[in-house]
Amino acid sequence: MKHRIVVLGAGYAGAFAAGNLARRLSRADTEITVVNAVPHFVERMRLHQLAIGRDLAFHKLADVFAGTGVRLRLARVTGLDPERKTVAVTGEDGDGELAYDTLLHALGSSVAHHGVPGAAEYAFDVIGLSSALRLRERLAGLGRGGTVLVVGEGLTGVETATEFAESRPDLSVALAARGEPGAWLSPKARRHLRQAFDRLGITVHEHTGIEAVEPTRAVAADGTSIPAEVTVWSAGFAVHPIAAAGGLEVAGTGRILVDRTMRSVSHPDVYAAGDCAHAIGDNGRPLPMSCASAGCTATQATAAIIARLTGGEVPTTALKYHGNHISLGRRDAIFQMVDGNARPKTWYLGGRTAARLKSGVLKAAGWGIAHPTFGMPKRRRRLATASGRSGVKIAA
Repeated sequence: MKHRIVVLGAGYAGAFAAGNLARRLSRADTEITVVNAVPHFVERMRLHQLAIGRDLAFHKLADVFAGTGVRLRLARVTGLDPERKTVAVTGEDGDGELAYDTLLHALGSSVAHHGVPGAAEYAFDVIGLSSALRLRERLAGLGRGGTVLVVGEGLTGVETATEFAESRPDLSVALAARGEPGAWLSPKARRHLRQAFDRLGITVHEHTGIEAVEPTRAVAADGTSIPAEVTVWSAGFAVHPIAAAGGLEVAGTGRILVDRTMRSVSHPDVYAAGDCAHAIGDNGRPLPMSCASAGCTATQATAAIIARLTGGEVPTTALKYHGNHISLGRRDAIFQMVDGNARPKTWYLGGRTAARLKSGVLKAAGWGIAHPTFGMPKRRRRLATASGRSGVKIAA
């Protein structure tokens, strides 16, 4: 009987991992199934561009995994039972269960409204494809002078506000920040960010927490009313509650607690990668939710799964966070390196060169995931049990 590997989610972490597993494990011994709610690989880091009207082409997952042996199940995950080793799903084919021998949980994260009144009802976001398309339609209907408020001073908020302001200079774009935007940057990079806000005409409300969202305004903690025909919520992320509900050991944030190899500390047949994993980086700090973290945690999880199934030694891959790369529209960006303690280095790269670098990174990430068979070995590894011994057997 084939070893059943189920990958939940086909975002940056899940799609990357599934492609790598298919490249390196023999189909004679393994059966890989990817469960995803939508039929496309969605480049989440570009959804703010889609929302403001840029036309983006997303790769069909059926095409991505064609010829790899990976089975695609278009469905939503509704439950997880790690004791029975099953996943409950619902989709066009109805409700059902998938059994697994090894599970890779990579469902990512969604927007967190933090219980702010009106945020869930009236605010938009750029976290998912459907929500970004809904925002796109709303923004297209705004006329000259329309007011847009982006809530949140993190990477998503900054990139969203600057992209909107550059693409639609006819709109009045504002950013509400609980602290200082770019507080994690070096002094020179922070100055660059402030200059970008000024150049693009973005009104920044610093030290302003939003306590309520209404159809045409947002209300700050001090009672100040900020006009907003459209409020875009980017003030935090939350992970899917299924892991905790299923009995996996999780952190206070709901992220799955994993060891150095991305293996669940409570269920050894479960691995986690991406935003849903509470992984400790090489600097001793939890890795932040980011595409960079998705890449390194998926790489480690994939390497560990392959090694354990084929009887090899589990390698330790790097879990380093190198810095922040922030788009400021299409022609400007900031690349801020950090040291081993996640503190910003004095040097940073900004302007068009940084923007071209960021564009290249996005294209490379999308291309790599869309072409999982690139470099596929002619001989892939058999499972250790397939040869009836603890060693590794190679199959054509």
